[in-house]
Order: sequence, then structure tokens, then C-alpha cells
Amino acid sequence: MQSEPTSQPEPGTPADSPDALADPTGDLTRDIADVPAVEVVTTAAVHLMSAAAVKCGLAEGPDADEHRDLAEARILITALAGLVTTSAPDIGGQHARSLRDGLRSLQLAFREASPVPDPPGKGPGERLTGSVV
Repeated sequence: MQSEPTSQPEPGTPADSPDALADPTGDLTRDIADVPAVEVVTTAAVHLMSAAAVKCGLAEGPDADEHRDLAEARILITALAGLVTTSAPDIGGQHARSLRDGLRSLQLAFREASPVPDPPGKGPGERLTGSVV
């Protein structure tokens, strides 16, 4: 009698074996279960910050200006503002403070990069954070 293949590889099974490839989310699910929520939130925020910085033209290198896209930056900064604002009460003061500082820096960088600055309180994410000027 043959047993049915399992969706999870047996311990010691190489990661590229057919059993391991049958359910590629199995390992991811176990891994993400071990990550604290604060770390997931801050990691997502850092990704949004990095992408927004690039879109604001803050990347280093000779081609930094080629990546500038203020419409995209606006979306990323607004998403970051929503994440930071809504998660701040739950992630703790130290984490929230750092994220707020990074968000404010991006909002100011956006304002500086924009050829026609938004009125106070109307910049990206400012309806959630208040005016940065």
C-alpha cells in the first residue's frame, strides 16, 4: 500500500524535492507564523519608504532622476501614512516614532521635489497626518 504524497516535505527532505515543490507556501506559512506583527508592519513600512524615496528622486547614482515619478511617490507616501497612522497605537512608541519621522521626511522631500507644491494639508498623506509645513 502506497501512502499519498503529503503537501509538506518530511523533515530532512531537500527543499527542491518534488514533495517540497508540491506546496511552496507551506514553508512560508510556517516562517511568517514566527514573525512578530511589529516586525511585519515595520518591514512593510520600510519597503514603502524606500520605494517612495526612489520615486521622489532621492536615490543615489547618476540615474536617480530617471526614477523620479511624483505621481507614484504620492501613492506610496499616502499608503505609508495610512499604515503608520493606523498601526502606531499597536506597535509601540519607539517603532511608531521612527516611522513617523521617516514619513515626515518623505512628505517634506515630496514637497521640495514638486514643481507646484500642494497647499498645506493637501500633500501626500497629510489628510491622515496633518500638514507638515
